[in-house]
Amino acid sequence: MSKARASVVVVSRHRPDDLALCLTALSRLQDVCFEIVVVADPAGVTRAASLPFADDLKIVAFDVPNISAARNLGISHASGEIVAFIDDDAVPEPGWLSELVVEFESPGVDAATGYVRGRNGISFQWRARGVDDAGRAVALGKGVVDTVSTVAAVKLEGTNMALRRQVLVEMGGFDERLHYFLDETELSLRLARAGRVTAVVPTAQVHHRMAANRVRTARRVPRDLFDIGAGWAILHGTHLAASRRARALAEMREHQRARLLRHMAAGTIEPRDVKRLLRRFDAGAKEGQGREIFSEHAPGPPLARFRQFPAPARRAQVIAGRVWSRGRLRREAVKSAARGDNVTLIELSPTALYHRVRYQPEGYWLHTGGLFGRSLRSAPILAWYRHATRVSKECMRIRAERRL
Repeated sequence: MSKARASVVVVSRHRPDDLALCLTALSRLQDVCFEIVVVADPAGVTRAASLPFADDLKIVAFDVPNISAARNLGISHASGEIVAFIDDDAVPEPGWLSELVVEFESPGVDAATGYVRGRNGISFQWRARGVDDAGRAVALGKGVVDTVSTVAAVKLEGTNMALRRQVLVEMGGFDERLHYFLDETELSLRLARAGRVTAVVPTAQVHHRMAANRVRTARRVPRDLFDIGAGWAILHGTHLAASRRARALAEMREHQRARLLRHMAAGTIEPRDVKRLLRRFDAGAKEGQGREIFSEHAPGPPLARFRQFPAPARRAQVIAGRVWSRGRLRREAVKSAARGDNVTLIELSPTALYHRVRYQPEGYWLHTGGLFGRSLRSAPILAWYRHATRVSKECMRIRAERRL
């Protein structure tokens, strides 16, 4: 267990139930000394305050649609030497924060980022990525990286990242001109240019559902591209030579156009939406180019003392059974979670259904699917297993991040 203290900052707006699920999972973190800072709108504040461990949270009210400003405010209230960030529509594995924090025992590491699992709870949404100087993401390998020949910086994943607090203060925090998009990408570029080192930590994992917001639906269908256009204009204006900015912005616009056409072909938007959304991209880009640099909430010395979250030793427990015993199994899982255990419930049916993993509001991990179906999407569609063998195989797959 690292001796460093960590602050976890969660920013939330218009998603109180997602926030509650995230905080419930954070309350089960293991092997780390930490506090939780919640920066939320009125609905989020009310929901966080209703949780049984609310007295152990730092809750900060903030009702402005600007994620960079909200994160900076969270840093200001954070008192740990390390500040970690996770989105309100994500949940961490029990060892997530510990795996990030231990990287900072190396004096050369200033930031760390981990892997992100997607909606099914198994496939990776993002692994190690870098960005070029125009902010475009590219795949990377594993390990500690400061410079890579094909990229300008290691990309911090906004829903799974941690940085030294002092470094965040020295860098001025997040660029508050970026209200929604590219905030962590812009910071990644600044860190690299300052010679700061970012560690990629594959075992530090979160599950990210990408819930609906004002910019996209729950199915990731675009609702508005204004902040997307503004974000690209601001990032290019900050990090690219003037002679390259128009072309880079045009490439990003074409990328958005291609994405919209795919949605139109799939029937999720109409032809008129393509034109409307591209006009919003253009309007955002124009407005973004004129935004002046400001740092209203730039972090400084901590505004409050460290509020250590109670983190007793927790037993890692696996409960497994057949789908027809679902009721009994879930009651047992809820009871064990209420005792403080980190519980994994594996329910298997006699089918070839794909496996899924979801964190439950009662505080346990639920794995569902067919005894003969695949969990890893690269595995065969159908494979024959005995029940005990399949449960053992699934436990081996998650043993590191689940602390089994």
